[in-house]
Amino acid sequence: MSSASTSSSSSTTAISISFHSTRHTFRGAHHSFRRTLVFPPPPIGGRLRYTSVRAASGSSGRSRRAYRESQAQNPLPIGPVKEFATAVAPAGVFLALSFVLWKLVGKVLLPKPQKFTTAENKPSTPATKWSFAPGSNLFKNLSQKIERDSKLKLDDFARELRSFRIVDMSGRNFGDDGLIFLAESLAYNKAVEEVDFSANGITAAGLKAFDGILQSNFFLKTLNLSGNPIGDEGAKCLCEILVSNTGIQKLQLNSTGLGDEGAKAIAQLLRKNSNLTAIELNNNTIDYSGFASIAGALLENSTIRALHLNGNYGGTLGVAALAKGLEGNKSVSELHLHGNAMGNEGVRSLMSGLSARKGRMTLLDISNNEIGSRGAFHIAEYVKKTKSLLWLNVYMNDIGDEGAEKIADALKQNRSITTIDLGGNNIHARGITCIAEILKDNNVITTLEIAYNPFGPDGAKAISEVLKFHGNVKTLKLGWCQIGRQGAEFIADMIKYNTTISTLDLRANGLMDDGAVCLAQSLKVVNEALTSVDLGFNEIRDTGAFAIAQALKANEDVALTSINLSSNFITKLGQSALTDASDHVMEMNGKE
Repeated sequence: MSSASTSSSSSTTAISISFHSTRHTFRGAHHSFRRTLVFPPPPIGGRLRYTSVRAASGSSGRSRRAYRESQAQNPLPIGPVKEFATAVAPAGVFLALSFVLWKLVGKVLLPKPQKFTTAENKPSTPATKWSFAPGSNLFKNLSQKIERDSKLKLDDFARELRSFRIVDMSGRNFGDDGLIFLAESLAYNKAVEEVDFSANGITAAGLKAFDGILQSNFFLKTLNLSGNPIGDEGAKCLCEILVSNTGIQKLQLNSTGLGDEGAKAIAQLLRKNSNLTAIELNNNTIDYSGFASIAGALLENSTIRALHLNGNYGGTLGVAALAKGLEGNKSVSELHLHGNAMGNEGVRSLMSGLSARKGRMTLLDISNNEIGSRGAFHIAEYVKKTKSLLWLNVYMNDIGDEGAEKIADALKQNRSITTIDLGGNNIHARGITCIAEILKDNNVITTLEIAYNPFGPDGAKAISEVLKFHGNVKTLKLGWCQIGRQGAEFIADMIKYNTTISTLDLRANGLMDDGAVCLAQSLKVVNEALTSVDLGFNEIRDTGAFAIAQALKANEDVALTSINLSSNFITKLGQSALTDASDHVMEMNGKE
């Protein structure tokens, strides 16, 4: 016992072992013994013979003899009872056995009776009502409470519609019934100008609630129904209602399950409605036929300015048909065609149509469209001619170095584009060098996005040497470009001298601590332009964090207001150092 107690006290989680004293009582054996006792039958004469134990006292013997004499005078009549029991017992046993056998035979041979449910045997109390709607399987009182709460919320939404200029009701999931209730609040409403009903489970049936409502509303400017499964039928219903609406200028129907039939309804709306200026049909299933319908409507429409068709299925033929419509349209100035698989032939048709049109195109998004170097040639030809394009997005294609060289050559002649995105195009150091060279004489480009291109430290060197003293780039994005520690040295050297870059993105470049230390040295130098640096996903540890913290403390005039070090390997020590440095900078700048 002593050894057990010693081991339990020495362990962290004590194991308690108790030794209770056992009381050995043979109660069960005693009862068993009593059950096996056999008492002999009384003598035939009916007298009970008792063995007397003589006591020492004589008076005790006399009393015992008196007791035996009194018992002998009243013998028990056991003989007749025994004869009766002997005669009756066999008959009772026979009856009991017969009853048991009858029950067994009945259970085995007779079939079980079938239970039929009738209207008479149903319980009179109301049972739980089951349904397959949201919030189903609720008791009557609980469902009534939820219904009351829903109505109260809808009343609140209705008050918002009557009170505020911009109302966001996205993701409330009030469905068709909720829209029917809220639609009345839009009739003759002079307060709200923008309403977001996106992601609410609204179907084509619910949109009928707008009939007679939107025709009388002249103040609502933006209606967002994105993320609702209205489908083609819903689009047809909505377009019929909006034909006579003179207020709504921006209609958003992204991710609503629209196909070619829905696009045809939109086309009819564009032909008859002269008030819409922007329409968004992103992430639907519009194919060639739908693109052709919209293209035909553009020939008759003179008010639409922004057309969003991202993430559809236009393809080469659909984009070619759209180009024909754009060629005869003067109003569209923003065109979004991301992710339509137009390819080289599609972009050729599009650039040809845009070059021939008389309207001004200011924004063009042709990203993620399987465009190669041949397609880049047609883009370059358009870039040379356009004098109105401000924003060009060729992100996530595959133009390579050859395509980058062609676009770079075109940018030498262009003086309108301020933002260009060539990210994710498999451009190496050779192509980036060509892009960098045009920045020497170009002060128009202010945003340069060349991320997701494997140009490495050589490409970083080419960009840094030019931007050290040239260009007017304010936002430079170089994330995921494999520049490493060596590339970080070139970027750090550029920061010391550049006076224009305010936002620098260097995410996921494998900088690690050495690269962070290089950049920290440059942050000690006064740079009045740089306000935001993103160093996320660079495997930076505490050593790099300490260096950056010391640099921020050393530079009392630092203009940096945002530095992102998320998704690195910085412990609480490094985080504490950065927090102290941030507090110090804020205190020195009087921002606390």
